[in-house]
Amino acid sequence: MNIVVLAGGLSTERDVSFVTGRGVADALRERGHRVVLMDVYMGIGDKEEDLDGIFERSEEVSVKVSGISGQVPDLEAVKKSRKDQSGSMLGPNVLALCRMADIVFLALHGENGEDGRLQATFDLYGVKYTGTGYLGSALAMNKELSKRLFLSNGIPAPAGIYMERETCQWEFQQTGLSLPCVVKPCCGGSSVGISMVQSEEEYQKALESAFRWEDSVIVEECIKGREFSVGVMEWKALPVIEIAPVEGFYDYKNKYAEGGAVETCPADLPEETASLMQQYAQKAAKVLGLHTYSRMDFLMDESGGIYCLEANTLPGMTPTSLLPKEAQAIGMDFGELCEEIIRISLEKYKTGTGQREY
Repeated sequence: MNIVVLAGGLSTERDVSFVTGRGVADALRERGHRVVLMDVYMGIGDKEEDLDGIFERSEEVSVKVSGISGQVPDLEAVKKSRKDQSGSMLGPNVLALCRMADIVFLALHGENGEDGRLQATFDLYGVKYTGTGYLGSALAMNKELSKRLFLSNGIPAPAGIYMERETCQWEFQQTGLSLPCVVKPCCGGSSVGISMVQSEEEYQKALESAFRWEDSVIVEECIKGREFSVGVMEWKALPVIEIAPVEGFYDYKNKYAEGGAVETCPADLPEETASLMQQYAQKAAKVLGLHTYSRMDFLMDESGGIYCLEANTLPGMTPTSLLPKEAQAIGMDFGELCEEIIRISLEKYKTGTGQREY
């Protein structure tokens, strides 16, 4: 097949996305596909080009990728480096090339790639893509909306409040919560802007940090315990994986630094506990309408209580990512996983579910 792998973009997870994209592109090429790895923001070239025969020289035109640094990318510098200086989130020739592909593998993470806007654009232009559609993407991206849906459907989630910059409660006592707590941007990913707060002074600093990235934040109770994740493919949960950071919490650095966390799959849990977590993951996918594949993150407190933190509609596919390790636990290697995601995604178009949510 002729496949475009879309990565990059203008998200705080830009660098992570490139590493996901490189892994996917390499795996699909090894399995005989012609793959162009493209930065959705930079595109190819700086003007409209003749794209005939581009898949025959796919490796030549693909973006070259380095690793993930310990720092969030400088997005203003990325904007300034774009040749055409257009205000469009799609770079030159992106849409034209995607329309030529048999399918677009979305290796994007965070804003503009995982929030539903690109999915809606592709739906309008008839472009086939991997993963869930625009509505499920938008719901999952907003942690406040997804939490409301979790709680109203019997999926436990941490207690907390949602605040916007203009109406923010800067005095912690006005929140009605107890310390310690967690402050995080409402729609971000990769733990960017998240803070563990132990004091009222730290609370205000945490708000300032979160508001650097977005105009809305969530403040919620701090669940002390163990962290887990559960992938879901075609509505069926994969084995539970446990994540134990070597130090601190599972922040941006620990997520992507080699050796930053110890991951165990299947997790060392009683069978009934693992099964319950998998049931919650499957139900969360259904509630949000996340067809094809997704991943839910959980915390379990010291008394065994389970809490669903969030849903990821385009889970990472880097060497340290969780979903590939869960798939490996059931005997599916990385290349097989990539092709299975494509198979499931194409199937939804055959059955007429590609343009709507479940």
